[in-house]
Amino acid sequence: MADRPGAGRGNRRERTREAVAGYVFLSPWLLGLFGITLLPMLYSLYLSFTDYDLLQDPEWVGAENYVRMFTDDPQFWNSVRATLLFALVSVPLKLAVALGVALLLYRNRRGMGLYRSLYYVPSLLGGSVAIAIVWQTLFGGGGAINEVLGFFGIAGRSWITNPSTALGTLVLLAAWQFGAPMVIFLAGLKQIPAEMYEAAALDGAGRFTQFWHVTLPLLSPVLFFNLVLETIAGFQGFTAAFVISGGTGGPADSTLLYTLYLYLRGFGDFQMGYASAMAWVFLVALGIVTALVFRSGSLWVHYADEGDR
Repeated sequence: MADRPGAGRGNRRERTREAVAGYVFLSPWLLGLFGITLLPMLYSLYLSFTDYDLLQDPEWVGAENYVRMFTDDPQFWNSVRATLLFALVSVPLKLAVALGVALLLYRNRRGMGLYRSLYYVPSLLGGSVAIAIVWQTLFGGGGAINEVLGFFGIAGRSWITNPSTALGTLVLLAAWQFGAPMVIFLAGLKQIPAEMYEAAALDGAGRFTQFWHVTLPLLSPVLFFNLVLETIAGFQGFTAAFVISGGTGGPADSTLLYTLYLYLRGFGDFQMGYASAMAWVFLVALGIVTALVFRSGSLWVHYADEGDR
């Protein structure tokens, strides 16, 4: 049956109206994408090749900021070292604690919901200044940690002013806020069929064997997801390092995380061009690290439907 005259134009007008309505609803997101994300990113890329102090117009200097960063700035490498050490220790520790607590809490018992909520509270507080101040007080010379150690006859110290232990306090704070990955692990554990454990038990597998050969393989996609998120978050640590070190990254640059040093260069020394260059190096480095994590997933992440492919 032939289409009526004008039906094609009517369909086109209807599709046009739907497209316009779609873009209208998308307009807040598009404005945010271009106005708050893409355009500032492109401008910061331009600034990374300039000498800009926020007070005068940017002056083009080419790759001078990048050359200086890699060849003539010892503090830059101190911040890289501190950030790598912080991420390499805090991320596995945080995931291990989160998984361990999730294994204790995933069974349905009376009052378990309350315990799950209590363990999640530190993550709700996030990287707040108040928590960092509390942590600074706990690990100070006269803090509660030293009082507990003194009760056992162990000499205390000011953990946050000692270069060998200051970064460790940041690691412990990051690991303490394990609530978010714990909840994700709980959801993953709930999806493992009980029949898998029953079959393993019938074969004589103990608790450790079940965990190693049943829980970990079936939980590996969830572990991979948490690893990606926590790796990115680990490299972006800032608030705790800023508060505990008094905004200096001390003592002896031991808590000078990369983002803190970037902030100090940009807003402390008004070297915004140099800080922009640091930001782009950080973006590329974090992209490479994330890509390596994704690449490693093919070696140890197992999906339930792999056998059906």
